[in-house]
Amino acid sequence: MSTPRLLDHHIVGPLDAPPLILGPSLGTSKAVWEPQLPSLSRRFRVVRFDLPGHADSTTALLRDPEPGRTTVDDLASLVLALADHHGWDRFHYAGISLGGAIGAHLAVHHPYRISSLALVCSSAHFGPPEPWHERAALVRLKGTTPLLETTPNRWFATSAFADTPFGRRLLSNLTGADRAGYAACCDALAAYDLRPDLASITAPALVVAGSHDTATPVQHAQELAEAIPNATLEVIGSGHLAAEQPHALQAALMTHLRAVCSGEGTRVPLPD
Repeated sequence: MSTPRLLDHHIVGPLDAPPLILGPSLGTSKAVWEPQLPSLSRRFRVVRFDLPGHADSTTALLRDPEPGRTTVDDLASLVLALADHHGWDRFHYAGISLGGAIGAHLAVHHPYRISSLALVCSSAHFGPPEPWHERAALVRLKGTTPLLETTPNRWFATSAFADTPFGRRLLSNLTGADRAGYAACCDALAAYDLRPDLASITAPALVVAGSHDTATPVQHAQELAEAIPNATLEVIGSGHLAAEQPHALQAALMTHLRAVCSGEGTRVPLPD
């Protein structure tokens, strides 16, 4: 039997620990979660993955990367395939932006798979489809390099962060993305609107907003937190990727996961 084709991923943490899957944002890679990895991997079996066409995940994983064909459901199916490959019926999930949208979709359509949900700088609806289709068309024609002019101000609280080692690494993910894979993910965002379904989410949910996030402003997080039953909202002083406040994001995640694991009777000790 052949090995299924999977999203490229990195796994670390105790073999018997609860699984936690971390989803990246459009244009980045699994590297976006590196600041939180040492803490999370002490208590969880952590998987970080790359979106199709990003870093080491091939665009060929998509069933049809032609314009307008890719949906968030397609991306969520790839995440489920990853969980199935590792034998996980249930898992905790946290995702940034598009990565969060994937998690929210899973929580709505596959609720018994999601032990808890964390949505970071994400949304139930990323605006009208036309700008996403325009960006997809531009990238299919010219690649991602033209996006570098506006991305630092969209991703980071200050453009100066783009010149830090972490900022440069994240921007290099953007320039290295495959044009067809990146554009297909734009198509997925264009078609995404989970607003009518948020009230059906039953997983314990954390919503994290960046106070300086211009891509998905705080109002998007408030909409998520108000519509998802019993969701918790945390606002940190960051831009769209929460990159400037890694410790604040880590603290919010650990508080959330500690509460969830305590409620489930999990024997995994979480740090104070």
